[in-house]
Amino acid sequence: MQLTEEQRLLVRSVRDLAQNEIKPNAIKYLDGTFPWENIRKLADLGVLGMSVPEEYGGLGLSILDTALVLEEIAKTCYVTAMAVLGEVGVQTRVISTYAPEHIKADILPRVCTGEALLAICMTEPDAGTDVASYRTNTRRAGDRVVLNGTKTLISRADEAEMFVVFTRVDGTPGNKGIGCVLVPRTTPGFAVTGRFHTLGGEYLHEVQFTDCELPAENLVLAEDGLKKLLHAFNTQRCLNPSISLGLAEGAFDEARRYMQERTAFGQPIGDFQGMRWKLADMYKDIEASRVLLYDACVSADPFPDPLKAAVAKIFTNEMALRVTSEAIQIFGGFGFTDEYPVSRFYRGARYGTLGGGTSETLRNLIGKRLMAGADAPDGILGMNGY
Repeated sequence: MQLTEEQRLLVRSVRDLAQNEIKPNAIKYLDGTFPWENIRKLADLGVLGMSVPEEYGGLGLSILDTALVLEEIAKTCYVTAMAVLGEVGVQTRVISTYAPEHIKADILPRVCTGEALLAICMTEPDAGTDVASYRTNTRRAGDRVVLNGTKTLISRADEAEMFVVFTRVDGTPGNKGIGCVLVPRTTPGFAVTGRFHTLGGEYLHEVQFTDCELPAENLVLAEDGLKKLLHAFNTQRCLNPSISLGLAEGAFDEARRYMQERTAFGQPIGDFQGMRWKLADMYKDIEASRVLLYDACVSADPFPDPLKAAVAKIFTNEMALRVTSEAIQIFGGFGFTDEYPVSRFYRGARYGTLGGGTSETLRNLIGKRLMAGADAPDGILGMNGY
């Protein structure tokens, strides 16, 4: 697959900013400091509006374009890449696809400028992947709805202005009862009740909704909304691994440079066959992941194919763990220190298999789809569409 000239220009502009201005300061975000200065610079480039339709001031770019940009940012700073993901990921696409017009017109232009950050609330203290067990509930009451519940491990909760909340509707049990409600930060009864510092450096939070009263139109998806939400969530299953791919590439670049500069027994360590094989395996894995991920991204219409997205996410997330770990090995003891970026790439890579659908959940999804398609007319499920 060849990138267009417009895509190459986009990548180059983001790469220049990331390498020259974001990378030199990446270490300071390990303590949980939110990267506001990077967010503002990226907003000036138009990056935060990539997923926002043009009529609201955005660029309306494809999922592949968005993945390419996240990949470049992740090569330099995991924390910044995750902050950007909150503006270009599924929460933005849920709002632009399902929210009432006045909410779109209010918040989407401010997403583009970095004035309004978004957060998605899925996981609960007692339920993550098991959506059918969610206890958070939105009760309809005439022209209002009332939200109660607790969500946890939420990104950007200290900074976000709008929360896209997966919720049960009117107590309806099981998957059929899941919908989505939009909650402004200023809503009475909303509170951030806890936070957790992560291995990657950023904070995750617990948020609580206590009798949060909202206009009925904020309930943007009601009964059987889960299917639509999961279709949209396949976007995240392409953008999450784009960060993993960037982290692996960043670690690879650092390892290759170190192998050229570091000497042992009178020669660069890159002259040893064993070290070259490490580099070859890292490169092989990165390029295989790239093919799978880009293919999943271009399948979007408007959201990516679930099977392609699941395969790309598992493979790329797990690849990033191998490659970043091998980069640390190449650096030796220095790789274990915070001062060298390879350890930070590894910290970030560890999140990939956890967020956006765990590898275990996605393997179940893939297996189910393969069994359902075992009798495909051409005999090879993966060849459909080629």
